[in-house]
Amino acid sequence: MARYRVTVDTGGTFSDFVALNEETGKLSIAKLPSTPDDPSRAIIAGIEELIATAGESTEIGYFCHGTTVGTNALLEGKGAKTGLLVTEGFRGIYPVGEQARPYGAAIFDVMYDKPAPLIPQSLTGEVKERVDFRGNVVQALDEAALRKTVRLLAAENVGSVAVCLLFSFLHPAHDARVREIVREEIPECDVSLSCEVLPQIREYYRLSTTVINAYLQPILSHYIAELDRRLERVGVATRQKYIMQSNGGMATFAAAARRAVTTVLSGPAGGVTAGVLAGRMIGLANIITFDMGGTSCDVALVKDGGPLLSSRGQIAGRDLALPMLDINTVSAGGGTIATVDRFGMLQVGPASAGAVPGPACYGRGGEMPTITDCNLVLGYLGEDGFLGGRMHLQASKARAAIMSKVARPLGLDLIDAAEGIVRIIDVKMQEAIKAISTMRGHDLRDFMLFAFGGAGPLHAGRICDELGMAGVIVPLYPGVFSAIGLLMSDVKHGYIRSKLAPLTEVAPEEVNHIFDQMTAQALAELRGDGFAPDRIRVERGLDMRYAGQGYEVAVPCPAEPLRPSDLKELRMGFDQRHLSAFGHMAPEEPVEIVSYRVRGLGLLPSIEMPKFSPTGAALADARRGSRRVRFDGAELDCPIYQRDQIDVGANFAGPAILEQLDCTTVVRPGQNARVDEWKNLIVTQER
Repeated sequence: MARYRVTVDTGGTFSDFVALNEETGKLSIAKLPSTPDDPSRAIIAGIEELIATAGESTEIGYFCHGTTVGTNALLEGKGAKTGLLVTEGFRGIYPVGEQARPYGAAIFDVMYDKPAPLIPQSLTGEVKERVDFRGNVVQALDEAALRKTVRLLAAENVGSVAVCLLFSFLHPAHDARVREIVREEIPECDVSLSCEVLPQIREYYRLSTTVINAYLQPILSHYIAELDRRLERVGVATRQKYIMQSNGGMATFAAAARRAVTTVLSGPAGGVTAGVLAGRMIGLANIITFDMGGTSCDVALVKDGGPLLSSRGQIAGRDLALPMLDINTVSAGGGTIATVDRFGMLQVGPASAGAVPGPACYGRGGEMPTITDCNLVLGYLGEDGFLGGRMHLQASKARAAIMSKVARPLGLDLIDAAEGIVRIIDVKMQEAIKAISTMRGHDLRDFMLFAFGGAGPLHAGRICDELGMAGVIVPLYPGVFSAIGLLMSDVKHGYIRSKLAPLTEVAPEEVNHIFDQMTAQALAELRGDGFAPDRIRVERGLDMRYAGQGYEVAVPCPAEPLRPSDLKELRMGFDQRHLSAFGHMAPEEPVEIVSYRVRGLGLLPSIEMPKFSPTGAALADARRGSRRVRFDGAELDCPIYQRDQIDVGANFAGPAILEQLDCTTVVRPGQNARVDEWKNLIVTQER
């Protein structure tokens, strides 16, 4: 019986599947339309297709899923009806927030409104209790008053409750007792405690993150439970079932259900993880991952072989403070819709046709022109080459949609309108790349664009050229690359605890004691996940700042117990990291420890992409014909190649189009392409 690892990345338009035979190392892939009403239906259908393709008795010993269920619920405002309990006198923290506008166009928008709170004031209750900044109880918890407040929430039929009491990260007993009382009064209610979700300083971010967790938890936990049942029905009974997290690591089904907020960037995290490992494999330390799918484009910068991480971010204008890959997302995908507004201006996005009804060319009832329709009309896509020929695209419907909705209202030629729409979406994606690179002081000439996703390789050539980047890399299976990244990740659990103190006043024994407690928690959780001691690694770090600063710098700590000399080295390490991040340091200024961090890793057997040897096949053997393609106002005859039949070491000049089951790649005029030993396509510009 062959043993397989199976991963699935659910997107807005398609769900991508990868199966790895652990004995032979062979990869099998599949790509099916997503089922937004119930994503698990597409997952089960894809697994059944992979099993049928294998053609042998199979055992799925490992399953990992990159999901957008939580993300979509947050974006669409379809989370659970949630209540909020805060310390008496502090109910204004959540609606007030930071009192700051976001960056970008909103700064100049005089009509700008912040997103409405996920929990209204009518569902916010005050708890009579008080803990001071040292963790001492100033006012005991009034349980009788609390029960009255909880009963009011029960009358409103809340399905989840967020609890965020003042300084609960220093004294969690009140939080814990509130949960007990909520469960006594509302037995079926989910409860999220800030002392568990995010036990650190900065009340608003702790509260906002806890609220998002409470808002999503019932949705995600129900989805995971239903998916688990369906997986068992098709024979996937392994304990190794995981959900990708925003930090690039995996969590078990149970852990993800408890901490739903950690999955809000679950989908794009897999692609970044795979891009990092692929870059290291081929010896490229500086890349920008470019993942363009059906509904969005996700970009991330990888510098010196490692992805940038953030401890704070926003999703749909909502703040959360958790370790996450620094991914910039814009509404730009194959399904992005183009319209002409009431002022006669062409608008591209943010709305998407998604999987249902999809682009007009899918013939499923879509009437609005999308990026996919434009790529078909321009010749980048062919009617019969989509999904390896499994799906026929209808160019007549694409032309009709573009003509009626854009070209005719603007007085444009059909082809000019299609090309204009594509240029607009390309500029939007260029701006997303600039936001994480040149706007942060990075030189794009030092970076390769690592293009994947179902639509990424279609657009990467022009974007790379116009940004002056070093070139484009397209992996062997670009359309399912994020799902491949799910094969390469380890299980990661992060823990943080805030305890503010001057570095010079902290004894090594006190630091070691806090780290020991957090390490024990990490070890217990990883052992519960089924990892043997030799497959567990623990990493430690301190968030430090110059006294009085409003931000911290993370400094790694040795794994062994700290000595007095180690604290001095940590101080010097902090100065150097501050210099690297901000361009200056102040060695004479006092330094504070703000938070302690521990990351527990459950190490899975590593996966490497296979190398290939040349077969001697000629490039002409892979040619499947030609068609007229529009490039920057000029129509050219462009050869069409079957990508999987192009041999290792092949070199050719653009224009060329490469078709395969999961993706289509465009090599533009003036570009050269070659195939390396991993069958990556390396595209560079003639300068």
